[in-house]
Amino acid sequence: MVVVCAISNMNDILTKCVGFRLSGFEVAFFRFFFSTLVLLPFMLLKGKGAFITHYPGAQLIRSLLLVLAIAPWCYGVAALPLTLATTLSFTVPFFVLPMAKIFLKEHVGWQRWSATLFGFLGILVSLHPSGNAFNPLALLLVGSAVMFASLDIINKKLLIEDETLLSMLFYSALGTTVLGFIPALLTWQTPTLQELFFLALLGAGGSMILFCLLKAFAAAEVSALSPFKYFEFVLSAFFGFLIFQEFPTLSTLLGAAIIIPSTLYLAVYETRQQHRRVERAELRTAVVGN
Repeated sequence: MVVVCAISNMNDILTKCVGFRLSGFEVAFFRFFFSTLVLLPFMLLKGKGAFITHYPGAQLIRSLLLVLAIAPWCYGVAALPLTLATTLSFTVPFFVLPMAKIFLKEHVGWQRWSATLFGFLGILVSLHPSGNAFNPLALLLVGSAVMFASLDIINKKLLIEDETLLSMLFYSALGTTVLGFIPALLTWQTPTLQELFFLALLGAGGSMILFCLLKAFAAAEVSALSPFKYFEFVLSAFFGFLIFQEFPTLSTLLGAAIIIPSTLYLAVYETRQQHRRVERAELRTAVVGN
């Protein structure tokens, strides 16, 4: 998750650099086009079996969600400060909670609902919708957070169903490339060599993010990984100021001060609940064994 933070911040910087001229759809298309090229040699090395997926429908849905998540994210990152984009990226767990209740049949107690509602208050503070500095493009980042939350649920479900990691990475990239081609064509601006280099880095970085993220999901509960994500806020503040002369606004800092504790509470609560479930399961096993 720490590596995810570093690469994610680098990708936001690259997205901001190329997004000043290229459309979000074009950036998303090239990102996943290069990601597909990066992954293809690994697929070929694994042989024909690597191209077999047991869940083509789910892979298609994942690709569609990625298009709907990445394209508006590119528009938002290009137009808004990095710290605001990073702060709003922290809100994904708040949208995961109701989806986990519906699709994964997870029990959701009042503690989690309270933390989530408090987190939504942080979103409103960060956006500062009644202020003069409000930028409607920030709503694109919120929409992206909803799409990323949907992806988290599907990723966790597919890992439970034993879909291979490489297959998930490859078909995500390939499907998003295909689905994103027409929107990119409609907003086409021929990239310069420097922009192509940045887009290639984006593609490689995107594959690394998904790889590390899915490995993290396979090793731990989604909610338990949240604290590591906050390192990205420090990176975005540092590089936002260093490269783009951005400084976090008061509303962004206040929103982060609400959102971060809320997601941290969710992570701690989920970890304790998981430990209790394991202890109860071990106790039942011991009782049956005796």
